[in-house]
Formats: sequence, C-alpha cells, structure tokens
Amino acid sequence: MSTTVLQRHLFGPGPCNPYPEATAALGLPLLGHLDPAFIARMDRVGDGLRTLWGTKNTRTLPLSATGSAGMEAAFVNTINPGDVAVIAINGLFGERMCEVASRVGAEVVRVDHEYGTPIDAERVAAAHPNPTVIAGVHAETSTGVVSDIAALGAIKGDALLIVDAVTSIGGMPVLADEWGIDIGYAGTQKCIGVAPGLAPFTISDRAFERRVQKPQSWYLDLGLLGGYATGASGGGRTYHHTAPVAMVTSLEAGIDRILAEGLDAVTTRHQEAGKLLQDGLEAMGLELFATEGYRLPQLTTVKVPEGTDSAKVRGYLLERFNIEIGGGVGQYANTVWRIGLMGPNANPTSVALILAALKEAIDKA
Repeated sequence: MSTTVLQRHLFGPGPCNPYPEATAALGLPLLGHLDPAFIARMDRVGDGLRTLWGTKNTRTLPLSATGSAGMEAAFVNTINPGDVAVIAINGLFGERMCEVASRVGAEVVRVDHEYGTPIDAERVAAAHPNPTVIAGVHAETSTGVVSDIAALGAIKGDALLIVDAVTSIGGMPVLADEWGIDIGYAGTQKCIGVAPGLAPFTISDRAFERRVQKPQSWYLDLGLLGGYATGASGGGRTYHHTAPVAMVTSLEAGIDRILAEGLDAVTTRHQEAGKLLQDGLEAMGLELFATEGYRLPQLTTVKVPEGTDSAKVRGYLLERFNIEIGGGVGQYANTVWRIGLMGPNANPTSVALILAALKEAIDKA
C-alpha cells in the first residue's frame, strides 16, 4: 500500500507550515527520555521558552500534550470547587475556558464581548469583587483579535491571571512578568512553527504556591510536573512520564530558529506580512471582520462576500492550489474566513500567493 503525501500551504488557524529546522529535527535519532543529553535539551528548551514568554519563572516547560491540555492544566491546578473564575469571552477559546473551569467546579462569571472586539478590562474588573482567577485570551484564534493583557494584569488584584497565548507566542511580544500573567499556556503549531503536540506553559511562584494540592488530573499536576521539567522541586529533577523526545527536539530547533532571527525581527516580519495581506484583501473589495486597531497580523479574519459559497471557495483553494484556509466558528462558520500568516508563512511571497489564489477562487467557485 502506498501513501501519497500532500504538500499543503497551510494558511488556516490550525497548524502552519513549520520551520524547516523544526521538521528536520523530527528525523534525528531518538534519545532516551532519561538520557543526560535529553535532560540538557529540556533545560535549553526551558530557557528558550522563558525568553518567548518574557518571564523568569522557573517552572516554564513544554507540557506533553497540545495547547488544549495547557488550558486544562491552568484550571485544574488553580481552581477548587466553588472558587470564582471570571472569564472574558470574545471568541471560541474564551468559551472553552468556561467549559473547562466549570468542569473543575468553578463558579464561572462570564464577561461576554461581541465577537471581533477586544476584551474590556474595566468590565472584567467590575464582574466580581474577589475572584480566585481571571482569565482571557491574548490573541483570539477564532476572531483574529488581540486584547490588552497588561490591562487585565493591572486590575487582577489578588486573583491569579490565566492567559491563552496560543496564537501570539513566537509572533508578537508576550511579556508575562511585565503584564502580570500568573499562568500562561500556548501551542507549538502557530507562530513557533513546530508541529502540534506540545503546550509551552509557564506558572509564577505566586500561582504555584496557591495551587490545588491534589488536582483532578494526575498527568497535569504541576506539583509533579514542576520537578519533572525543571528540577524545581528542590531535590533535582524527578521522573513523571515518558517525554515525547522527538517533539521536544523539534521544539528546540523551532525556538533556536526564532531566537537566531531575533524576537524584534520576528515581530516585525509578522506585522509587515499581516498588513500586506489585510491591505490586499481590502483592495480586492473584501471587508475585514476584527475591530480596526485590534487586528492580529498573524491571523486575519475577513468576511465572506455576499452571495459567495464559503465552502466552495475553500474547496477550490485546496484542490487547485493546495492551499488551506480556515472557516469561521459558531454563527460565523460560513460568513468569515480565517487566514494565518504564522512562523515561516509570514512573508511577502505567501501574501502574494494567497491573494492571487483567493481572487481566482472567488471568481471561479
């Protein structure tokens, strides 16, 4: 039986095309997860993630699961039944935060925003006088909107601040310590430019000291994982589970690629590519979905033209050009497209390709 490998151009909100260095690293000979060389690699990955997170947190590590597990780890380790979780919702992933928090027994206080708009920190502050946690999404993957996390940090008071940085880390500034982020989680498959499978995670000492002592999940118990990843438990590194060594190796290569280019340069590249795409879409007569001034450069949401079949356009792109873009979510599933320019995709060549292909697809589909 033969297998056909399709070389897709991934411009959707899911996995982007990875950096070549990260792909090559997946093919390196495997090390044992207890091999001293792999332990040293984990240390280097932790150092690199601290740079991407803008933090000095000792417990900064790649969780051995996708970004959704990072979300779950954030809540199972900070919420006891009956604790209040104020959650800002301006897209699908705020909604998912509510679902996860409710499953661990939180009293969830929703602060709903119109999709396509940023989080209003003043409304979040007014939602409850003394929450255990406040949570929000930095770069909302479902709507293409960036929110001011520093503003949330300024109003959190005694609460712990949980932040989803899945679509922002590695593509725009994330300053966990400066902004007051206590727990942050992300994914590898967006701007970091590595295949999905790990969740870059960070937790402050303040949050770690206040963690749930016996969370519902043994696998995501940060009291155990902290020592596994960093040796922060006091007696050196501890064994917790068999690490996905190939993925960690690939993540190291992806981080090294970003740091070699320079965080400022990476940010500028994403900004320039995003503006080029958004200007090009508007020049085609298309209307952008996210609020002006809060549009993500690395993930652009655009309204499907009236009378255009969204699914047919996306199918034409896939069949004719091997290009995958994302549809909208929820009530916007058929009226919004989501186009990612993340990691190596954030360049003028990619912009020219997607603009030309999309124009033809709208005309032909």
